[in-house]
Amino acid sequence: MLKQIRVMITSLYSFPNLSEVRLWLFNHATSTGTNPLKSLQSSSLFRILFNSNMASIDFLSYQFTFSALVLILSVFALQLLIRKLNKQKKYKYHPVAGTVFNQLLHFNKVHHYMTNLAAKYKTYRLLAPFRSEVYTADPVNVEYILKTNFENYGKGDHNYDNLSGLLGDGIFTVDGHKWRQQRKLSSYEFSTKVLRDFSSVIFRTNVAKLANIVSEAAKANRSMDIQDLFMKSTLDSIFKVGFGVELDSMCGSNEEGVNFTRAFDDASALTLWRYADVFWKIKRFLNIGSEAALKKNVKVVNDFVYKLINKKIELMRNSEVSSLKKDDILSRFLQVTENDPTYLRDIILNFVIAGKDTTATALSWFIYMLCKHPAIQNKIAQEVREATGVKEITDFAEFATSINEEALEKMNYLHAAISETLRLYPSVPVDGKICFSDDTLPDGFNVRKGDMVAYQPYAMGRMKFVWGDDAEEYKPERWLNKDGVFQPESPFKFTAFQAGPRICLGKDFAYRQMKIFAAVLVGCFIFKLADEKKPVNYRTMINLHVDGGLHVYALHRDSA
Repeated sequence: MLKQIRVMITSLYSFPNLSEVRLWLFNHATSTGTNPLKSLQSSSLFRILFNSNMASIDFLSYQFTFSALVLILSVFALQLLIRKLNKQKKYKYHPVAGTVFNQLLHFNKVHHYMTNLAAKYKTYRLLAPFRSEVYTADPVNVEYILKTNFENYGKGDHNYDNLSGLLGDGIFTVDGHKWRQQRKLSSYEFSTKVLRDFSSVIFRTNVAKLANIVSEAAKANRSMDIQDLFMKSTLDSIFKVGFGVELDSMCGSNEEGVNFTRAFDDASALTLWRYADVFWKIKRFLNIGSEAALKKNVKVVNDFVYKLINKKIELMRNSEVSSLKKDDILSRFLQVTENDPTYLRDIILNFVIAGKDTTATALSWFIYMLCKHPAIQNKIAQEVREATGVKEITDFAEFATSINEEALEKMNYLHAAISETLRLYPSVPVDGKICFSDDTLPDGFNVRKGDMVAYQPYAMGRMKFVWGDDAEEYKPERWLNKDGVFQPESPFKFTAFQAGPRICLGKDFAYRQMKIFAAVLVGCFIFKLADEKKPVNYRTMINLHVDGGLHVYALHRDSA
């Protein structure tokens, strides 16, 4: 029976529009006289709906057996949707490019698939059960969604339900008053000179540690997974800047920290799975499968975070240390907010998810692009040496200290190269909003209340109508004026940091960290891919990870 369903799925995917789907279903039913759902035994149905082995989900290998029933049931719901849309002749909707199940079919390279659709349509719809999903790569539409009519597009109940199990009422899950309150408080903290100076010291300290690890690999002529090292180093930086905690994940000496990291990563992946699993609420109620695994991982996360919060509150109340300098973000939040552990827990986890993987993945793709373009790599190294005035590097920590604010301001080409990397490999490749009331986008097409409307940073970076005929080329020079000074682009064209009222608060924070890490590493080493012939692809996740890591060799630049 499962084989029969797979045949049906293959057939369904082959049709370019739902009219053909409906015709095929009718012909199939009349020719066979059977209902494929009726012949499923209850035990088989249960296995499809509630596979208890889903705790270890690999998102690169989506399960056809799980999706099969969802597809068949949804086709009938989509028929009702199309009938309703056909009656609404006065409305004009974006062209239908397929269904959400096409995304599952192309899951391993879903951003390639959606980039091709964006090049064809600019803005298009994928039909989903009970609603449409609108995807746009048009900067005019993006500005309208993120700024002009900002109040009509937000996280909505759908995103909140999916995300709040892990992220609670944090800034990435809420709208309205709760969002404005956290945004105002966070905006102030990220704008302070205290945080800038404190974070810069932490970044220099951790990149010096990282440089020593890279140096040992270079001496041994040993390849390394630079993405894994970036993940650990940036996580250490986030915990020190955010919470004043030495996680030391690069050395793995903090067992609690290692357990937290593993649980947080698994919980993030299982949270993402909710978007594909229409039965997750039932599984949560029954405490089985992926939801049982999520609950277990969230408990590990909560135990670690609440212990951290309670310890910090106790320190803040201690009169002997109350006069000590408190530069980490958690301490500063405790000074201006009520000591509500749940509220602080939500702030912490949203801060971690914002800074943990985004910077690390961006740096990984940056090193990858430099390996593919050695002339650009050498040009950046030369700029770093000139900006710092350092001719020979004998100590990594000392060299990192030379990467001060004055030196960073001179590194226009480095800033351009990082921005060019983010244009082609944005840390968040697609971001969706929910439409709160019927609306008309600037391109003249309508969207309905409840529809998801998403902009696509990954696809937009490759659009020739946005960036020109050389859109797919890696050219840092496109960001420089005739004097070689960095010139930013419209945030509605370059959407790696979102735009409008929800523009990333940590944008300058992230650029500073990336530039310090990049300047030290490229200034000290020459990087080459471990296997030039092996293709490098992304892994389909919330963030744009390099699939399988980025394995490179490093050479000491001064001895090369």
